[in-house]
Amino acid sequence: MPGRPLRGGALPDRAVMLQTARVQWEEGDRRVEAARSDATRYRQLAALVDTVVDELRRRVGQSYTLDDLAGAYDSSEDWVREVVTDALPARQARVGVGDSVAIGDAAFARYARGAVDYAP
Repeated sequence: MPGRPLRGGALPDRAVMLQTARVQWEEGDRRVEAARSDATRYRQLAALVDTVVDELRRRVGQSYTLDDLAGAYDSSEDWVREVVTDALPARQARVGVGDSVAIGDAAFARYARGAVDYAP
């Protein structure tokens, strides 16, 4: 789930938090991409990723750092789930709220590429 290792207990250093978040973002992106063999499911997942990216744009803005994005990620679990739930296809859905972690992580992975300090 978004934010899970970034919350609670001793606070890790910001570089470790960012690296952990980036690993999760890339894993979510891989999970969404793995659905390509099921065209309908992939199309629905991709549309939901786009919806979460739109929300990130509203929450984080157009100019941001990876650190800014990691800060947004730390508190994203609930709002990502809400955005996904609200945008789920009404009929013949091949995705569900259970996919919200992968969708959110994939959206953060995509949005990270636009950070002013992004480096692969």
